[in-house]
Amino acid sequence: MQKQVSDMVIAITGAGSGIGKAIAVELAKYGAKVVLGSRTKAALIEVAEQIKLAGGDAVHVVTDVKKKEDLLRLVTTAVDTYGRLDVMVNNAGVTHINRIDELELNEWEEMIDSNLKGVLYGMAAAIPVFKQQQSGHIINIISTSGLKIVPTQGVYAATKNAVRTLTEAFRQESDGTIRITGISPGYVKTNLVNTIKDEEKRQQVLQTMERLGLPPVAVANAVIYAISQPADVEVGDIVIRPAKQD
Repeated sequence: MQKQVSDMVIAITGAGSGIGKAIAVELAKYGAKVVLGSRTKAALIEVAEQIKLAGGDAVHVVTDVKKKEDLLRLVTTAVDTYGRLDVMVNNAGVTHINRIDELELNEWEEMIDSNLKGVLYGMAAAIPVFKQQQSGHIINIISTSGLKIVPTQGVYAATKNAVRTLTEAFRQESDGTIRITGISPGYVKTNLVNTIKDEEKRQQVLQTMERLGLPPVAVANAVIYAISQPADVEVGDIVIRPAKQD
């Protein structure tokens, strides 16, 4: 895999922590040039320095996926710095846990804006570059929450299933020049739980995460597997969850 990934230029949203950080750090170990996007500048600087100290190559751009211009800036930085973009990893997202009849409209909108529109903006920024290059790979990080529907995760699961739908639609529309992969992690030990505002619900999810959660590097390895395949092979869908998860 190292040979296939080495020298790839890869942009990653939500790269300041959790799964996005793990993807960036692992890819850099394999010789990829990573372009880090996150809302938090301090976190970006820390991840970029960690990669550089280990001998890797990284640049960073403050990126809020709710703003289409930020995604364009991330992709433009990749092309301006390295001359191309090989992979776009749409990873950033938020989760809120609540019943639908609680009518938390602001939280619904935040999940739709980040989890769905943010992915679309990332794809929209990368696709013109990929078309010009006649090559490229989109990785959309989804969730097993869209595979097993449970109470209090309805809107979150809906945003993730929307991404699943558009990922499959794009796969069918593409002539193979641009590949696309959806990766659905189950419980992973990240700080995504911190976006849950209800303290009781947050603690419940945190306890399950601590008991079952995979390390973020497990998802990073799935990304590496998908993008390291030969050009005529497309890994369309990966589900990665703890063995004990229901």
